[in-house]
Amino acid sequence: MHQRSNKIDLHVHSTASDGILTPSEVVRLALERGLNVIALTDHDTLGGVAEAQQAATGTELKVIPGVEINSEGEWGALHFLGYYVDPENGPLREKLQAMLDARLSRARKMIRRLGELGMPLDWDEVRTLAGGKSIGRPHVARALVNRGYVETTQEAFESFIARDGPAYIPRPRLGPPEVIQAIVGAGGVPVLAHPAHSGPAAVERVPEFVSYGLRGVEVYYPDHSPQDVEKLLGLCREHDLIATGGSDFHGPGIEEGAPLGSVYVPPGCVERLREGRGYRAPTGRPSPYTSQR
Repeated sequence: MHQRSNKIDLHVHSTASDGILTPSEVVRLALERGLNVIALTDHDTLGGVAEAQQAATGTELKVIPGVEINSEGEWGALHFLGYYVDPENGPLREKLQAMLDARLSRARKMIRRLGELGMPLDWDEVRTLAGGKSIGRPHVARALVNRGYVETTQEAFESFIARDGPAYIPRPRLGPPEVIQAIVGAGGVPVLAHPAHSGPAAVERVPEFVSYGLRGVEVYYPDHSPQDVEKLLGLCREHDLIATGGSDFHGPGIEEGAPLGSVYVPPGCVERLREGRGYRAPTGRPSPYTSQR
């Protein structure tokens, strides 16, 4: 892991998705740790941005409006970060709401399947763990731990709700071109999240994603090795991409991600992201993906 040499964290989650701290609590922790810039990048929602920005008002901390949008299908699981998106953009809000509705339906099906496997969970308990908002697999995993079915959330994933697990339910497909173009359409800067962590296919497809409008790659990430970092930096140089980074913080004591502000982020990264707003993707390349909602 790269230790922090500045005060920026561009990959942070809150209770608006699957984190355990509210947006205001995230801001307080960032201030305690002396951070200057964070990006709130909750999964498939911008619901926590206004609260975080309000909590940071009058402080030295800048909160970049962001989102992490999942793309899943035969190509595997990919995540894209959108920075400086307009939280009021209608088309993006509609797309994210559809994905949120799909998340709730998926969670209910997962809980029903776990019950069939002899591990009943209470829907209201899972909703409470999620703060009554977006519900994801981490909330189901914590409910499994609370009920004593498993000892850790990692065991919950590995044994039951990972992609090849007996209680796994796939998400509706949303292709990379659609995700990238939705971010660009909302005035944002699309960045491929943790590509080495996501697998070889994510790294190999960077040139393809550039043709759809990708503007950056999350190079600095807790699970990325020095070799991963060098390879991704090479791709950034080759395709003139912004090298970003972040902790993927989900909360104190949570196994996913790393402590807030603990991962190196290049000092000039934020300015490049700010300058990248309003970019428009190349045209003329057909999308090989379809969206099924």
